[in-house]
Amino acid sequence: MDHRRISFLLAVIWTIVAVLPLFFGGTNFIMHILIMCLIWSVVASCWDLIMGFAGIFSFGQVAFFVMGSYASAIISAQFGIPPIFAVFIAGGITAGIGILVGLPCLKLKGAYIALVTFAVHMILEPVLKGEIGRAIGTGGTRGLLTIEPMTIFGYTFSTASPVPYFYLMLLVAVICSVIILVVIKSHWGTAFLALKDSQEFAACLGVSAFKYKLMVFALTSFLTGMMGGFYAHYVGMLSTRMLGIDLFVTLMVILVIGGVGKFPGAIIGAFITIAINELLSPLGPYRPITMGAMVVILVLVLPDGIVGLFERLFSKKPHDITH
Repeated sequence: MDHRRISFLLAVIWTIVAVLPLFFGGTNFIMHILIMCLIWSVVASCWDLIMGFAGIFSFGQVAFFVMGSYASAIISAQFGIPPIFAVFIAGGITAGIGILVGLPCLKLKGAYIALVTFAVHMILEPVLKGEIGRAIGTGGTRGLLTIEPMTIFGYTFSTASPVPYFYLMLLVAVICSVIILVVIKSHWGTAFLALKDSQEFAACLGVSAFKYKLMVFALTSFLTGMMGGFYAHYVGMLSTRMLGIDLFVTLMVILVIGGVGKFPGAIIGAFITIAINELLSPLGPYRPITMGAMVVILVLVLPDGIVGLFERLFSKKPHDITH
């Protein structure tokens, strides 16, 4: 899909989302779902950038999100830094960790990168619960139960009145989506695709795998960690349960529904998936199983996701459709 079509589709998506509070602003439960959709749309878009465009099979996205959540909450509580600044500092911390994780991945490919990044995910929970975690203020097994709410220019955002926080998250999501679009359509995106198709051939053209892989790890880790910070100050509490299989499967469903490497499919997929996930909440422990089954079915039915389906439909000529 070309730059103009993606820009137009983004404009349509965000315009529709922006007017939703006019219809659902009085229903806090629906507004909560919409805020979660905005948060996860950015996280999923970051995962799509690193996996769908750069071809790096990273499974550490949830870990970076949790790191950013805890980092922002701890920085705000222990150093007295306003939450709006704490979230960006947390993003910087996760970007640094992302670079450290990316370094050993430079000489690895495919499944080996997935194993390294998933190992970060697996290690994070015992670290947060153990002595190290308690020393830095994670709350150990109890987690963090009282996180300072987001405050900007003296105004404190509250879950009791979620519409203002919705528009704050909408602004952040729009900015992040524009950043991702610019990256995809810049020489960065061209370099990512070249490395994805053939790293050896890209190297012959002067594309540095070292440089661009670290750049994509840093950018996606920063945006993901920052969104984790916004999430922490919105919900007001954190626990290591976030590292369970639920969020990982949810992110995977988002990408499958939207289409891997089909930006802005991840944004569309986030709104569909989060809504379905909430509707399936009565299933309790069977919800992840149901979501996992959905992944299998959707891969078979929509291998390129919703955006891929749109591309096929719009690329067909009139006589192709009639026949």
